[in-house]
Amino acid sequence: MMPEDRFKITSNDYMDLIIQYNGNLNILKRYEKYSVHIMNPGYAGIYYPVSQDTSQLIRDFGYSGIPKCYTLLSYESLAASGVTVLRSTSALNLRGNGVLVGFVDTGIDYRNPAFLKEDGTTKIAAIWDQTIDSGPYPELRYTAYYGTEYTAEQINQALKSTDPLSVVPSMDVNGHGTMLAGIAAGSENKSNQFMGVVPDAELLIVKLRQAKRNLTDYYFIPPDVTCYQETDINWGVQYLINTADKLKKPLIVCIGVGTSQGAHGNNGLLNTLLSIVGDCPGVGITVATGNEAQARRHFYSILRPAEKVTVDLNVAQDEYGFTMELWGSPPMIYVMDILSPAGEYVPAISRGLFETKQIRFVFDQSILSIDYNMIERDSGKQVIVLRLKKPSQGIWRFQVSGIGDLPGDFHIWLPSGNFISNNTFFLNSDSYTTITSPGNGLLPITVTAYNAATGALYPDSGRGFSTSNIINPDLAAPGVNIVCPTLNNEFTTVTGTGAAAAHMAGIAAMIFEWGIVDNNYPNMDTIGIKKFLLRGAKRNSKLQYPNQNWGYGIVDVYNSYNIFRTIL
Repeated sequence: MMPEDRFKITSNDYMDLIIQYNGNLNILKRYEKYSVHIMNPGYAGIYYPVSQDTSQLIRDFGYSGIPKCYTLLSYESLAASGVTVLRSTSALNLRGNGVLVGFVDTGIDYRNPAFLKEDGTTKIAAIWDQTIDSGPYPELRYTAYYGTEYTAEQINQALKSTDPLSVVPSMDVNGHGTMLAGIAAGSENKSNQFMGVVPDAELLIVKLRQAKRNLTDYYFIPPDVTCYQETDINWGVQYLINTADKLKKPLIVCIGVGTSQGAHGNNGLLNTLLSIVGDCPGVGITVATGNEAQARRHFYSILRPAEKVTVDLNVAQDEYGFTMELWGSPPMIYVMDILSPAGEYVPAISRGLFETKQIRFVFDQSILSIDYNMIERDSGKQVIVLRLKKPSQGIWRFQVSGIGDLPGDFHIWLPSGNFISNNTFFLNSDSYTTITSPGNGLLPITVTAYNAATGALYPDSGRGFSTSNIINPDLAAPGVNIVCPTLNNEFTTVTGTGAAAAHMAGIAAMIFEWGIVDNNYPNMDTIGIKKFLLRGAKRNSKLQYPNQNWGYGIVDVYNSYNIFRTIL
């Protein structure tokens, strides 16, 4: 990418698209007119002018070519996870010393005492704020060309100033990133009975920019909703990895955002990146399962030859718009008929590998765009993407039938979080296979949430397993009414699987301190952390494991060390 094209990164006149090239630069030459922006050896971005036709994007660039949109996943934890008792053991008083914990989220309130050392200096090694484009942008192996990086030295200068934000203007106006960072690595505050899991760890922070308006418009996401795009999250993870490598310290990455878009398997830009970096020594990845189990936004069915399956969807009044994705397993070919609440009928389309169609309904203002993709590149499955603008209130009926002589199964997902109204849902929904991505990947530690006070699973926690037959979630961690710092130097409680993933990130940092910093297991990676914790997890004798709700059980880091001690 040429520096003079850098304005396209932030301009809403250009849509960010993803190209998978896997090291073959000849593939990228086809897209030179769109300003190729290499992200890593497997993927590159291009900037497509929205003045051109965008109705054929899935056909021209593939389903995975359009960045997915991610939402936030959080709304007496230390003792429950075995952290307190482990610290009482003098030889294992692990507090995260020498370990970095990184967040790709809403930023951080760096002025909060929870992120200061005893001498008043910052615990934050660096911040990359993607929303401030004054520079300097971070120096990566593949240059991001946007945002501004602030070093620990600059943050310390700001803390000494009477007007810190005039020196380092990065702010967390949402609070989500501040809360998660505090749960993992906040300094002790006795008056609020608070301490992060690893209060001596350092922090690396990426503040994500809001997704481009042209992308949220494409998916009909309301303009006032917090939304992040896959490409920015990808750059954020690469920044954390690159910075930790410069600082020569082990790193735990916590992902507290998720999406219900995609096949819910081990594929796609972000899943691929996390699988690669999570397999590197000195890097651990924790991700949240999402909070979609009770939202009634997932439908599943087995489809037999010559049969039809009826899918009824209740659409709320004044719904802004939404997308809906059907993912069908081969060898069956899936077709869909549609009946609107006003009785208008849309017959099935089943011609060729790709088909795009737009329907304007006569009796209301609804506009429906349909993309049929017979063989989606990453998963090999068939995907039918429906984008419904200004949908009329009432029951929309979809009839799914198949072409073929063998049975098949299919999933349908609606958007996650507040991308869609709570009153838009399937009448006959399925609460399983509701883990948001990237929680469906193979390498990361996928964390569900439970209530440490009652021992009950947080009912909204996404449930497994993934469509790639990967066992997710892996473990449960405290995620209900977790005390944490928030904006304006205050404390609050937070609930959600994002909070559980942050708690697990702190525990993973403890293990890295013991394994890498203390040189007991210097080549430990994500899988090493995961297997170590699986062995010590608390399990209910009445349940079968691995479990679609609990994974392998409740994390208990003390018990993991205790088991390890008994076999030496």
